Amino acid sequence: MKGRKFYSSVGVALLASTIALTGCSFSGNSGDDEASGDSGDNGSSSSDSGDQVTVDVFQFKVEFKEQFEELVAMYEEENPNVDINVKTVGGGNDYGASLKSSMSSGEEPDIFNIGGPTDVDEYEEYLADVSDTKAADAALDGTLTSVTKNGETLGLPFNQEGYGLLYNKKVFEEAGISADDIQTHEDLKQAVETLDSQKEDLGIEAPFAFPAKEQWVMGNHLANTFLADEFNHSVMEAYEAETVDFAMGDQMKRFLDLQNEYSIQPTLSLDYSQQVEEHFSLGNVAMIQQGNWVYNTIDSMDSEFAEENVGLLPIPVEGYERTIPVGVPNYWVVNKQMEDEVVQASKDFLDWMYTSETGKQFVTDEFKFVPAYEGYEDLDIADPISQEIYDYASEGNTQGWVFLGAPTAWTEDALGVAMQEYIAGDITWEEVEQQATSAWEESRQ
Repeated sequence: MKGRKFYSSVGVALLASTIALTGCSFSGNSGDDEASGDSGDNGSSSSDSGDQVTVDVFQFKVEFKEQFEELVAMYEEENPNVDINVKTVGGGNDYGASLKSSMSSGEEPDIFNIGGPTDVDEYEEYLADVSDTKAADAALDGTLTSVTKNGETLGLPFNQEGYGLLYNKKVFEEAGISADDIQTHEDLKQAVETLDSQKEDLGIEAPFAFPAKEQWVMGNHLANTFLADEFNHSVMEAYEAETVDFAMGDQMKRFLDLQNEYSIQPTLSLDYSQQVEEHFSLGNVAMIQQGNWVYNTIDSMDSEFAEENVGLLPIPVEGYERTIPVGVPNYWVVNKQMEDEVVQASKDFLDWMYTSETGKQFVTDEFKFVPAYEGYEDLDIADPISQEIYDYASEGNTQGWVFLGAPTAWTEDALGVAMQEYIAGDITWEEVEQQATSAWEESRQ
């Protein structure tokens, strides 16, 4: 099976990080952290210098904004000479455009996020080599491929994530639907039609909440599921490709159509926060296309629902039935154009977050991350969605994340926009593929 081939690279990294995550969690700050502002065995860290250092962080992950700020406060308490300012831009806002604006305005952050090889090319002049960090040394095999260039490691992985259709187990049970029986698109369509026919009795407004306002939901994740095969599930192969064929374009179209037709309307006005918070977390719909990054948001809305009632259903793809995409979503990078002490302080903080006992516990317990690093063998997988992702990966039932290898902004500004035009009835699906293919090829000339 082709999913097994992918498991041998990215999937095995996920397995290696979590194979023993069945023990008990660490207690709080044990006092024997591996790192507390110490970036390695060589040289002094910023926390030892005695001078006050300010580090500005510009990050996109709205789902863990509060938890991240709490972790920053813990680090500042341990390192009183370091001030860390966090600006979070994401969700319904365009992080990429905001980052470019920040760079051009002269307000360059010291730590920020990039997605993969395309972003490495775009921001290479800013990217410090972080191969001297403990975190880089602990990163699992395969997780640094996208950010390695000319022998330098230019980023550190956030975590590993997976996605599919999150579903309401109680609603499925009341409708007489077994998620295990949904293997193909026709199976999914039949289940959706059953949910729609019973929606009043089930207390839902629609089977789906499809946020077509969000270009990334369609152009990144939905499209990736049907593009991964033609790039052999390799982000680097996508990055080097001169064109995109849409070999599974018909499957992509019918899955988009299914969500759009059986969703709360109008989908073009439905955004991410409404999808997750107003509709799925409150039980107004049976399914949403999302991944384990939404767990904290669902948990904050209804912890009992999040813990007991959310399941993960693979998006049906011919030849890859019962598989899910798993990969590294983003990377932390350090701005090398800043003062040496700021660069060092930035590395120290990232090291502490991923290699200290306090940081590791927080990453798993509060961020709900599936770690992309060694050293987490004694920590529990923190939430049931991540547990399901681990289960799929451990069985080799994974697909690659290739969208990070697409041309800059292609997934949203070209493909995502074209999909919105299609939903609005302004263009045909054939024109979606034509516009997106032309944009890809022009970017690669």
